[in-house]
Amino acid sequence: MPSVVVLGLDSVPPELLFDRFLPHMPNLRKLLGHATWGPLRTCEPPITVPAWAVFFSGVDPGTLGVYGFRHRRPGTYFDQYTPTPSTLQTAPIWDLLSRRGRKVAVLGMPPGYPPPPVNGIYVSDFLTPDNAPDPVYPASLRAELERVAGAPFVFDVEFRHDAREKLFEELLAMTRQRWAIARDVYRRGPWDLFALHDIGPDRFHHAFWKYFDPTHPSYDPKGPFQGIGERYYAQLDQEIGAFLELVAPETIVLVASDHGSKAMEGCFCINEWLLERGLLSLKGKPPAPGTPLEACTVDWKRTSVWGAGGYYARLFFNVKGREPQGRLKASDVPELESRLRAELSQVRRPDGSPLGVRVTRPKDAYRSVRGDAPDLMAYFGDLAWRSAGTVGHGKLFLSENDTGPDDAVHGWDGVYALADPRRTLPAGGRHGEREDILDVAPTLLRLLGETPPSFMQGKPIDAWVPK
Repeated sequence: MPSVVVLGLDSVPPELLFDRFLPHMPNLRKLLGHATWGPLRTCEPPITVPAWAVFFSGVDPGTLGVYGFRHRRPGTYFDQYTPTPSTLQTAPIWDLLSRRGRKVAVLGMPPGYPPPPVNGIYVSDFLTPDNAPDPVYPASLRAELERVAGAPFVFDVEFRHDAREKLFEELLAMTRQRWAIARDVYRRGPWDLFALHDIGPDRFHHAFWKYFDPTHPSYDPKGPFQGIGERYYAQLDQEIGAFLELVAPETIVLVASDHGSKAMEGCFCINEWLLERGLLSLKGKPPAPGTPLEACTVDWKRTSVWGAGGYYARLFFNVKGREPQGRLKASDVPELESRLRAELSQVRRPDGSPLGVRVTRPKDAYRSVRGDAPDLMAYFGDLAWRSAGTVGHGKLFLSENDTGPDDAVHGWDGVYALADPRRTLPAGGRHGEREDILDVAPTLLRLLGETPPSFMQGKPIDAWVPK
């Protein structure tokens, strides 16, 4: 029976992995030489949570009930929670495999804290709280893995600050630790499914994109950190190579990312825009620049809608009977939604060009809507502009992220590279078609000799599955 290894590289886009930095990645080049590889279209929204859950479940975010890192609790305005494995309303494939007696090892796949019980090993993810008492399943393995790590587990780094020299060293240290743990866990196999998540590429892109991308608005060809992209991806390649040395030749290997990354042009201040139109109202003195909306005194009796920041804007209607101080009747919502769509479509960037705003309802984007979804989802400039939820700026556009230094946003296309020793490919591998993230989970099950369950929305990818 075949086994599968998934090496998940968070936020890696095709143009970096298959082009820009490939000359500095000999181990990846070797893998591509006998792989089918290409772009992998991500989900909506294109965020680590829920994208990896979609990757490993075969259903969309609405069906999972996960719409990002933060969810508003029903009946509140600003009480938020972070998704956990139990938030997912459809289980990932390691749950199914565990119930069928297959052995699995999962390292850091989000949402992954607290680590769920599996038939094998699960190490929790970058959302793990500081000093968490239970980041490993089974708990008895924690001390052994900490010895391998050489220090307490580093699940993430603080990447939105200006001390970038220190940050880069922290990134490299986290990368080395994560892959050392991965090698140790892999040796404890054999595993039917081994899945590793590395958050490092995402953090690197957010902190250093403007130093290697000439299209970034703040790019300086003579600035610091020359060659930083080549250095980081070369280190990542070394870790990939060291891991692949452990993998038996008959093992199927999938290198993939959950979404892409690209230069951030700036932020659109969604709540400033709503304030201008009288749809959101504050009490008291004008807030200082960058004040979170939840730190303001909102006049809910005069507020019809408010928004939240992030990679996209989550918009919420202040509805009677649903919100504590609801203003709108449910019958008022369609007319307000039409107004928002029309007026957002007219927004122009600082240079006068159209921003390009796409507004969608979760019920139109997903097969079903579970959990705590926003009322509307708005994307600005095809993801190039973040949503700034803070207020007090006195303007609609910011050149920097309102939550700290940030160079990158997410893109729609991630990557895949599938090396299956059972397939005969042309010399140098094969550049495949753009595939869809929904189709990965049923494909992995087929590769493992399992039948995908009927609830999966994706279909096995013909180019990946031997006839």
